[in-house]
Amino acid sequence: MGNPGPGGLGIVMLYIKDGAVLKKKEHSEGYKLTTNNRMELLAVIRALQMLNENALDMPVEIYTDSQYVSNAINKNWLDKWVKTGYKKVKNPDLWQLLVPLLNKFKNVKFVWIKGHNNDFYNERCDVLAKNAANGATAEDEGYVLSKTKNGL
Repeated sequence: MGNPGPGGLGIVMLYIKDGAVLKKKEHSEGYKLTTNNRMELLAVIRALQMLNENALDMPVEIYTDSQYVSNAINKNWLDKWVKTGYKKVKNPDLWQLLVPLLNKFKNVKFVWIKGHNNDFYNERCDVLAKNAANGATAEDEGYVLSKTKNGL
């Protein structure tokens, strides 16, 4: 699929206690026109939105194969973007959605993993995302608005 083009996100959420998976939940969404970076970022937002209030004080680990997302958090780029009012930042609409979620769930850790490296859950997320993209019906309004605003 092209970039931009149809896109999807895939999420696998695990509740682990004492090394055992107690609950597993999968989620996917497909969009008719978007970018891969928007889908990587939106996946994190959706996952945090799906957490319930019991997770407020629990450690949350987000595994992503997106250096765009992991570096923005782990290298404190996001903090700088917030201070500059998201000037010259791609996807400011999504970063603005993420910030309050990161403030709400204070114990969130981002872990970068190499994509297409036979990590079971990463591969499962890819399958979910590709299937969602193939059946995409939703509009990525933030992407469409950004292109309209920039005259594209």
